[in-house]
Amino acid sequence: MSEDEGGRAAAGDLGRAVWPSVPERALVLVPLGSTEQHGPHLPLSTDTVIARAVAERAAGILAAEAAGPVLVAPAIEYGASGEHAGFPGTVSIGHEALRALLVETVRSLALWAGRIVFVNGHGGNVPTLDAALGQMRGEGHDAAWAGCGVPGGDAHAGLTETSVMLHLVPGLVRMADAAPGDTRPLAEVLPEMIARGVRAVSPSGVLGDPSGATPEQGQDILDKMVAAVVRRIGEWSADGRGRLLDPGVPSP
Repeated sequence: MSEDEGGRAAAGDLGRAVWPSVPERALVLVPLGSTEQHGPHLPLSTDTVIARAVAERAAGILAAEAAGPVLVAPAIEYGASGEHAGFPGTVSIGHEALRALLVETVRSLALWAGRIVFVNGHGGNVPTLDAALGQMRGEGHDAAWAGCGVPGGDAHAGLTETSVMLHLVPGLVRMADAAPGDTRPLAEVLPEMIARGVRAVSPSGVLGDPSGATPEQGQDILDKMVAAVVRRIGEWSADGRGRLLDPGVPSP
């Protein structure tokens, strides 16, 4: 954890801090991931690894831009992953439990923090984030959320996530086991996936094609993820569901 001239925490890891070093009214980024299958080649922690990396890098940029003290909270490693329940290893706490967790996290952080942002790495968490953050903003909390997606990225365990993981934790990626899954657009497979789960759509669990993934692509994708989160936090314009918007996008 870095410190400003007064010896107070300016940006860093909340989990490693001691309470006297925690600055008042800090911006707190909370990585939100999942523990779920990511095909035969990526670890179950993929969404959490990516969300944490995006949050840490965004916090560093925001602190360097003199946006005030920024902290990264310990990641939430369980999410709503029921669509992946057909694969061993997946742990889903469901929407009801996740919503309660998000709501109470905001209420607790709000006792001492300033703005609160969930940095989300798992698409299945989105409906719950919308509900929980909409409720929290309705209660007057200065809280919102931002995703880690990039335009044109594939849905799950394909080129996008595989490249980012090769950049971040190459030792956890088993490229020898990587193979294309269902490569249809997500909108096309979503109805069946919701009704019957991912395994009914893709027996391997992959939605996309990880072939050709490289660490260099992963670094470029990660940089774009981080830049988008930094832009949205800097703009601090959210819709009614608590989704942070890009600059120039009017808030409903």
